Amino acid sequence: MNRRDCLFALGRLPLVAAVGCATRGSLVPAAPAPRTRWSVTASEALDALCFLGPLSGDPFYTDHYREELAQFLPGFSAEAVGIVQQLKASAKEHGNLLGPFLCLVFSAGPGETLADLRGSLAEAEQRLLPRYRASPYWDDEEWAWFVAARPALTRLFDALAAADFPAFRRHFLGDRVERRVAALRQRLTGVDIIAEQERLLGRRLQPDITIHLLHFSKPHGIKIIGQRFISHLDYPDETVLRIAAHEILHPPFDVESPAIRDALEVLRRDPLLTRIVAEHDPSFGYTTLDGLFDEDTAEALDQLISERIGVARPAGERWRGADDGMHVLAAGLYGLLKADGFERTGGAIQDWLGNAARDGRLAPDSLHPAAASVLGLSRDRLWSPATRP
Repeated sequence: MNRRDCLFALGRLPLVAAVGCATRGSLVPAAPAPRTRWSVTASEALDALCFLGPLSGDPFYTDHYREELAQFLPGFSAEAVGIVQQLKASAKEHGNLLGPFLCLVFSAGPGETLADLRGSLAEAEQRLLPRYRASPYWDDEEWAWFVAARPALTRLFDALAAADFPAFRRHFLGDRVERRVAALRQRLTGVDIIAEQERLLGRRLQPDITIHLLHFSKPHGIKIIGQRFISHLDYPDETVLRIAAHEILHPPFDVESPAIRDALEVLRRDPLLTRIVAEHDPSFGYTTLDGLFDEDTAEALDQLISERIGVARPAGERWRGADDGMHVLAAGLYGLLKADGFERTGGAIQDWLGNAARDGRLAPDSLHPAAASVLGLSRDRLWSPATRP
């Protein structure tokens, strides 16, 4: 870490205190040790799964990977492209994005190489199921979909191996991954994201965060099992920190708790939120209110954290531009949390949400004005579906 970065970390992070010069005889308290332990690595396996998005032909992905596709597709069979497209359509019918969902499931087992993926797929009940079932993301219907898709995934992974995806990836990336991993490890020294997240979640987290730097992950940041997430190797340091501030928060609450059930009951009566869930572009995900509530609570909290560590984008600008402006709930929650001074006091977000539901602050007459103030929009123009060709 260079001197400028060191000053940034010491000056902006509240829980990594700088020890100043003491006068003779005075005692200076020792700085608390940072809670966060960072690990930065790459993953051929996760890159292969994320590459399925571009291979599907979806412009949401292909616009980021035209050069890579031009090099890879001539050696990749048309049959395999058809398999990707069929799997993508099937996953969409079940409310999932293909690449991110597969990254989540395969993160339950060994997953460094394409060969690891093939082995985990063949022995999914032994390698993947136990940890996936024990995770907060377990869903029996989604596991059933995965098992049903196994024959198609087997053919697809065979096709990736036949096209020598590992060699293609190494040749295309050169030494960029190694250089970026080394630089980011240095930059993260002393940045204590975990302490900030614990302060707002109101519960203890494990201290370890693993960042998997990929090339084929645009435009996503993806949370996977454990305190691990996927980021793109070309994202700036500040973007990676914002992703870390966000992804480790998932899930920000226990969806089965009475407080969250109370909150969801209020939000389900909000006509604007139900419209957003029903009418937004499903390519963005968040196709249920439960999923949107999880995501937007994490977004509101990560904005508070990013502001405290000095890497935040302006809140209104962020949410007006993200995913066609659909995260109105995040803006409203952020506005209410700021009004309460939650970023200063901390607390248990789950309890805060339950209290806000019971005292009326999550109702439209409170939530919508808070969102409008953050977004700089009038209440009647908070969101409308984008016009698409």
